[in-house]
Amino acid sequence: MNKWNICETAEGLNLFYTQINDKSFRDTLAKEALNYNIPESEDDTEGVKAIQPFFDLVSEYTGIYIYDLDDGMYIAGRYAPALEANGFLFFFNIGYQLTGGDGEFVQDFPLEFANGTAEIMIYDYERTLFIYPLLFVCLFLSISLFLCIILFFLNKKMRQVLALNNEILTMSAGDLTHMVPDFGGNEIGILARELNHLRESLSDNIQKEQESRKANQDLITALSHDLRTPLTILNGYLEVLKLKRNPQTQEEYLNRCLKKAEDIKELTDRMFEYALVAEENETPEITWLSSDFIGQCLTENCDFIRLAGFTPSLKLPDTTGVLKSDKTMLKRIFNNLFSNILKYGDKKHGVTVTSQLQDTDFIVSVTNLIKDEASQIDSNHIGLKNVDRIIRMLDGRMTVTQEKKRFEVELRFPLQ
Repeated sequence: MNKWNICETAEGLNLFYTQINDKSFRDTLAKEALNYNIPESEDDTEGVKAIQPFFDLVSEYTGIYIYDLDDGMYIAGRYAPALEANGFLFFFNIGYQLTGGDGEFVQDFPLEFANGTAEIMIYDYERTLFIYPLLFVCLFLSISLFLCIILFFLNKKMRQVLALNNEILTMSAGDLTHMVPDFGGNEIGILARELNHLRESLSDNIQKEQESRKANQDLITALSHDLRTPLTILNGYLEVLKLKRNPQTQEEYLNRCLKKAEDIKELTDRMFEYALVAEENETPEITWLSSDFIGQCLTENCDFIRLAGFTPSLKLPDTTGVLKSDKTMLKRIFNNLFSNILKYGDKKHGVTVTSQLQDTDFIVSVTNLIKDEASQIDSNHIGLKNVDRIIRMLDGRMTVTQEKKRFEVELRFPLQ
């Protein structure tokens, strides 16, 4: 846009020369023209040839033509020699097309010759030697700036794409904890956010799957442990029956054996149920129960440990209460507790079992002493863990107190 201002400044600094703007050149033309005759027409071969030295006064980048002053008809002239050179012509044509003809400077004026006056037209192309290189420099700088800006943003986008690629490789390697960076609101940013959501979803699903698997493993372990207790009790009753020491109690023991077999059937049914539905967590089957049912469970387990050589002392409340609970789970709670007594309890000391109604709770307390060799027995405390897990499912709570060899478990069941 400022090419002519730049051109005039450069010309004023003598960076290049323009003959057409040289006043001495005009004076030379006016002086030399008086030595030549104007040809009668362009067909006047001798006259055109005689005036050729006059045309040589202009530079190779300037074309000069003579026209009749009256009718404007072309008489003679010379084409700018530089335009006949292939190198300059190629350069000139490109610049001419890009600039729409800028750089071609035309000037006309009357000039007196020896035999009259004619119209002189001068086409000067010397400015193209400055304007067109300036054009190419500006074009090169503009394209370079454009490409630099484009490449800058492309480089930025490519870094974002490579970062996403690294995040995907990290995820494929199993690391779902690394958060995908935020790349803004463009398409790559949207892809990054969706990839982050995918990462979180995969992480949550894997965590839930692991928790579900662990819950199922814990459930199967707990049910397996619970199944061993009634089997042990059943085996104890059968050994008593085998000895035939007390024929009067055989029918009672047979009934207890059948009851334990029924308990075992309930536990195995639940195991099959949970094995078929892997994602389902254990849920209690809540029904209305009397606190007498807990008393029956305590009485039955006290009788069994008595057969094993323990001396239980059972105290039941005179009044009854009502609670909402699960019969099978209550049996599992007390089977686990008394199974621990059989395994770790000291038969030389009594086992105290008390139950009472207190405000809105039915409280059961079991106290015994631990035998000396119990410390040498490996234990993973599955029984107590089962009791704590089950009682919490029934909205109750368990408290364990151990002072040296004295071991006490207190259970609280909410009354309705």
